[in-house]
Amino acid sequence: MPVELTGERVGSMGKKGNGKMFFRCKNCGGNVVYSPERHGMYCPFCESGESGERAEGQSGALTVCPNCGGEVPVQEHTSAAQCPYCDSYLIFNERVEGSYRPKMLIPFQLGKESCKRSIRDKFRSCLFAPTDFLSEARLNDMEGIYVPYWFYDYDTDCTFEGEGTKVRSWRSGNVEYTETSVYAVRRNMAISFEKIPVDASLQMPDEVMDLIAPFQYAQLTDFDPKYMSGFHGEKYNMTSDLVENRARGLMKEDAGKLLRESYAGYAGVKTVNENIRVKESRAEYGLLPVWKYLYRYKDQDYPFYVNGQTGKIVGTAPFSKTKFMVYVGTLWGCMTVLLALLQVLLGLL
Repeated sequence: MPVELTGERVGSMGKKGNGKMFFRCKNCGGNVVYSPERHGMYCPFCESGESGERAEGQSGALTVCPNCGGEVPVQEHTSAAQCPYCDSYLIFNERVEGSYRPKMLIPFQLGKESCKRSIRDKFRSCLFAPTDFLSEARLNDMEGIYVPYWFYDYDTDCTFEGEGTKVRSWRSGNVEYTETSVYAVRRNMAISFEKIPVDASLQMPDEVMDLIAPFQYAQLTDFDPKYMSGFHGEKYNMTSDLVENRARGLMKEDAGKLLRESYAGYAGVKTVNENIRVKESRAEYGLLPVWKYLYRYKDQDYPFYVNGQTGKIVGTAPFSKTKFMVYVGTLWGCMTVLLALLQVLLGLL
């Protein structure tokens, strides 16, 4: 189990630590990216498919783009980023290799255009959102991010002891009888849990990451850095032991639910003892796709998150008081005109 907590410092790893990879088109030399719509590598310059070849770039600093020499914004946990000058997507070797190499990921299934349509469809009925909230210019700033996750497997023994009651009522003549029977309830279940996900990103709010779930894990595939070309990425910010309490909480919640379902049928059950014992546990590191749209209005950030596989959206539209007042003023003006016309018509009768 890896134990490094904070990751390396930018530019402090020497020559090997400054390695960057990118995917160059064999036909035109452009930056080849992974296309969710095509489910493969695609060159947006010459429109050729599967023409990318991995290229390695070494430079004096991690933040220097090997293509144009421009300064690339790289934070402590950044594993993939886009150069703001030549638009090339770079993957940082030491942050996707060794102990930071993900075992698996779900590639993006929804491209940026699909996400823009989904956000517009969801929020187009918000009459009082700012005018530019759904504008092309704003939505183009949306970023696809591979978010680091730990996936936990548990083999458990779950036992339950309690007292269940069943109530039977009947009537004989004018007398109504009620019989309450008490039963000893015991359950012993071996339950296995697979791939309980917990995000390992400090920048992504835990409650939001829980809300955009679930992902369809049948589409998990072995990690390949080519899937990151065209997107941003993070390596895990926290080791598996630091976030496992969240996974165990989810596991115990589901285990308790399964135990309760097993003794359904009683009018009531009193718990005497419940024990969920973990026999064996495993943790694996992987990446899941998330689109993020950050809208800033009146000095306040409004973040929106989209599940890059299912399209589920989490976020609240901003409210424009100006737009609301204009609407109220227009409505009031129309009502005033209608009342005036009504008075004129009544005066003519």
